Amino acid sequence: MDLLVRVEAICSQDLSDRLLRERLIALLAGRLPFDGHVFALTDPVTGVGSSPHATVPMLPWDELPDLLRHRYLHFADDRPAWHAWLAHLGVTDTLFVDFADRYGRWGFLELWRAGGAYDARDLALLERLAPAINHGLRSAAARTFRAGEDGLAQVEPGVVVLDLDLRVRGQTDSAAAALLRLLPPDEPMPPIPAAAYNAGAALVAVEAGRWSTEPSARVHLGGNRWVTVRAARLGDDIAVAIAPSTVDERTDLFARVHGLSPRETEVLGLAVHGLDSREIADLLVIARTTAEDHLKALLAKTGAPSRQVLVARALGA
Repeated sequence: MDLLVRVEAICSQDLSDRLLRERLIALLAGRLPFDGHVFALTDPVTGVGSSPHATVPMLPWDELPDLLRHRYLHFADDRPAWHAWLAHLGVTDTLFVDFADRYGRWGFLELWRAGGAYDARDLALLERLAPAINHGLRSAAARTFRAGEDGLAQVEPGVVVLDLDLRVRGQTDSAAAALLRLLPPDEPMPPIPAAAYNAGAALVAVEAGRWSTEPSARVHLGGNRWVTVRAARLGDDIAVAIAPSTVDERTDLFARVHGLSPRETEVLGLAVHGLDSREIADLLVIARTTAEDHLKALLAKTGAPSRQVLVARALGA
């Protein structure tokens, strides 16, 4: 079977983003040689990493903060510097593909080789598969809004304090609990706050003029729960706040994962704040029947059986 057909078949299944990435990596391993890989989800607006899936046996875990700091400082516009840093790990070449569409950037895949190099055919193969994988990642994110809570505890706001080398200096108890939830429960290691490191690394790069978006990312925590991880300067240190995503943050993400048009997104934003079709029509200066048509389109695109379910999913209620 053609590799693209097999990728499309995996991406069409009702899988979590983690299981989806595991199956894709297992499939790609038979066609592309690699000694390590990073298959990360990113916030669709900021591009900041939110959920890594990685196998990097050549990387000591205490070097993870350094790796992330160098990635944000050099990866976008100074690939030679990025490759030079990876060389001390024995990495001789990398193969990279972004997963993005008009609704945002959903993730990336980077394969590492420790001996040997990739060629143009390898890159062409990944680029051929990228649209299908991108659709699969966005669809997996959309399914999280339909997931039930199943008694999952809500995350309390917390703060992690990092130094400029991204070493943890302290954290609140609630942040420690949140970090445990940010790490998949089957990982055989102490909780490493990768989402916090990514936001902190993005802030360092923003201050160095090497990163252009806000140092924040929305991260899925299971069920219908999303938290926002955001970094800001705190004196000589970096404070990384972890808190449940706001109504506007969730609504924006909900609209993007379902591929809503700008007008549909606008209507959704008013609906989640409790406005009915007449009030929406008045605010947008459109006919009430047009507002109702937009609401029907929202139900069709999101698979929600009613307006009440639509709003509940968007808000996480």
